[in-house]
Amino acid sequence: MQVIPVLDLLDGHAVRAQRGERASYCPIRSPLAGTSEPVSLARALVAAIGATTLYIADLDAILAPGRDDHAAQLAALRSTLPGIEIWLDAGFADYAAMRALFDRIQRIESADRRTASRDDSPLAPLAPLVPVFGTESLRDPDALRAAETDGFAPILSLDHRAGRLIGDAALDRSSAWWPSRVVAMTLDQVGSYQGPDLATFARIRERAPLGTTVIGAGGIRDQADLDAAAAAGATGWLIASALHDGHLPHKFHAMRPPDEV
Repeated sequence: MQVIPVLDLLDGHAVRAQRGERASYCPIRSPLAGTSEPVSLARALVAAIGATTLYIADLDAILAPGRDDHAAQLAALRSTLPGIEIWLDAGFADYAAMRALFDRIQRIESADRRTASRDDSPLAPLAPLVPVFGTESLRDPDALRAAETDGFAPILSLDHRAGRLIGDAALDRSSAWWPSRVVAMTLDQVGSYQGPDLATFARIRERAPLGTTVIGAGGIRDQADLDAAAAAGATGWLIASALHDGHLPHKFHAMRPPDEV
C-alpha cells in the first residue's frame, strides 16, 4: 500500500489539518523541516518516506473560489520535485476552472525556465500534475470526462462528512461517473487521530467498477491503522499528521504491492 503525504496550503503556508475545519488551520510546526514554507516542507515529506506521490490541497481556492491561489508555489513545487506525481485539489468547480489554473501554472513555469536556461544548465523535468476533483467543490461532473479526454488522468475525491457525501448526489448514486482513481475522503477524520473511516472506504470500494484504484484519506494514527487499511483493500492512504508527529516509520511507502478492486 502506498503512503501519500499531504500538503495543505493556506495563505502561503503549509498548515496543519484538524477535522476538516479548514478556517482554523494554522501554519504547521514539523520536525521534518522546521518551517511552514511549502517547498521546503514538501521536499522533507517526500524524502522522509521515499514517496513517489504528493497530495496538495490549495485551501484558499477550496474555501473561497476566485481567491488568489498558490500558482507560483505550485510551479515551484513542480520544478523542485521531478519524478514525484503531484495530485492537486484546488476546489475545481468545473473543467474550465481546472484548465485555467493549470494554464496559469504552466505560464509561470515557462517564464521561470526561460530565465533558468540562460546559464546553459540542463533543466530537470517537471513533476507530473494531476487534477483532483473534490465533490464538495465540483458542480459539473462532466469535468471528469473532459479532463480525461484532454489527457489529464483526473482523480475524483468523494468527500464525506458525518458519513454523508458532500456534493452532487449523482456521483454517489452512480459510479459510472467515476474515473479510474478515486479517493474515499472523510473530512471529519482528517487530523483527528481517531482512526481511519474504514466503513465509508469499504462502501466506496464495494461500489467501484472493476480495476478502480481506491485510496483512503484521514484518521491514520500508527502502523496498526495502516495495516487495517491495507487489509481493507486500500491501494494507498493520504496521511499528514502521523508523519509530522513521528508515529509512522520512514521509508515504508511500498509496504506491499497495491491491490486493485
